[in-house]
Amino acid sequence: MNITLFETSDIHGYLFPTDYQTRQHEAEFGLFKIATLLENERASLEGPSLTIENGDIIQGSPLTHYIVKEKKEATVVMDAVNRCQFDAGVLGNHEFNYGMDYLNSAVKGADYPILCANIVNKEGKPAFGQAYKLFEKEGVKIAVLGLTTPYIPNWEHPENIEGLQFKSAVESAHEYVPILREQADVVVVSYHGGFEKDLISGKETEIQTGENEGYALLHEVEGIDVLLTGHQHRVIAEKINQTAVVMPGDKGTYLGKVTLEVEKVNGKFKVIDSIPEVLSTEGVPVHQKLTEEFKQVNDEVEEWLDSPIGEVQGNMRIDDVEQARRVEHPYVEFVHNVQMHYAECDISGTALFNNQAKGFGEKVTMRDVVLNYIYPNTLAVLKVSGADLKAALERSATYFELDDSGAIIVNPQFVNPKPQMYNYDMYEGIDYTIDVTRPMGKRIVQLDYKNEPVQPDDSLEIVINQYRAVGGGDYDMFDASKIIREVTIPMNELMGDYFSLHSPVKATVNQNFKVIATG
Repeated sequence: MNITLFETSDIHGYLFPTDYQTRQHEAEFGLFKIATLLENERASLEGPSLTIENGDIIQGSPLTHYIVKEKKEATVVMDAVNRCQFDAGVLGNHEFNYGMDYLNSAVKGADYPILCANIVNKEGKPAFGQAYKLFEKEGVKIAVLGLTTPYIPNWEHPENIEGLQFKSAVESAHEYVPILREQADVVVVSYHGGFEKDLISGKETEIQTGENEGYALLHEVEGIDVLLTGHQHRVIAEKINQTAVVMPGDKGTYLGKVTLEVEKVNGKFKVIDSIPEVLSTEGVPVHQKLTEEFKQVNDEVEEWLDSPIGEVQGNMRIDDVEQARRVEHPYVEFVHNVQMHYAECDISGTALFNNQAKGFGEKVTMRDVVLNYIYPNTLAVLKVSGADLKAALERSATYFELDDSGAIIVNPQFVNPKPQMYNYDMYEGIDYTIDVTRPMGKRIVQLDYKNEPVQPDDSLEIVINQYRAVGGGDYDMFDASKIIREVTIPMNELMGDYFSLHSPVKATVNQNFKVIATG
């Protein structure tokens, strides 16, 4: 007999097929397209199925930003998710972004159990109730173990994870998989995490921090029939050492599917074969009933996004986002000005988080703000040494590389296996030069503060977002112990408030940094 597993992951609040850059709903992604695909797939199956939501569902889109700001709880999002009839769900790292009250509203609002073995409370027990769940389908016992990347404390505001402990996913799998192997015929691990090494060659694809442990799960933990993954937004359907592996991209672009052939061997059901797939939502119509049911809240989002908040004098439009990372852009300087104003600090670091940033036109709306500044970051002011600041700039400078002709290009490690443009920071309040011809770690050839060279033992205050302040993005020269004060209002709200105070805002730039290739 066949048993089918379906997986979604990293939907990030994209219910409708739109990126909200306009009011058009013509994108080839979204949960409501997944809903149609699921309905069609289930209708065509001959055997039973399980559907698992693998995390990062309540954060990441303008819709979810509106829900948290205006509705204050995740009920609306979870109502939509529940319509897809999931059997189990897993926590993603972004579930923690809005704090425990909001996360708990999502857990409470789910019609399915939330599984997470490796996030535990002070008593060492699964903090969200269940580590795993056993299902029985036509006599076949299926165990689903939930795991989440334990790297969350390196990104998250301490208040948002108070009282929680984060264990290695591999460590927890070693603990639970043997138990589940005894109780079940099929063992499924649903892991909100990705792969630290190439699945085929085993070559390291990132710094081995423990953020992603998928390769280790496959090669160090015996007894996993299916590994459902996410977090990295990759599209994967592979079979590794008889284990079916799936990762279905992000935003509902793909639905993960694993078909298991199960037979009775010596009186016990056993997986004979497995077929991992990813099913594209391209060309799939949205689920009409769900679209109509949630139209009102989406209309509210669209109206909110189009509400004007201010004006710009001059040009803050970004025509070439990579150029804006190499030559200071007025939009980037605007973000610095907002950070420095509210943090009362004169050195600021920020990033252009992805390649969709367009900057601002003359009239600015909330749509413009949330499309450019896509994360619900709050700010932290750190007291750091001159050596810390230089080390941070050296880390940022690894973003660049030279091609065979000597031209500056983006380091492929910031592109594959997952785009990480958000890990390249630009600074204001200091003057510095990056020379890409020099070896990594020695590329900062000039670093001045108030017209004086920065010395290693200088004490400086800098404002950066909370993710970076606790060392996120492999900035291990920063950590929570260096935070001296915080601004707890999210940056996209601060940007709106800044326009209220200063509109029209002038587009200015002082070109305080240079990226060169002296070659």
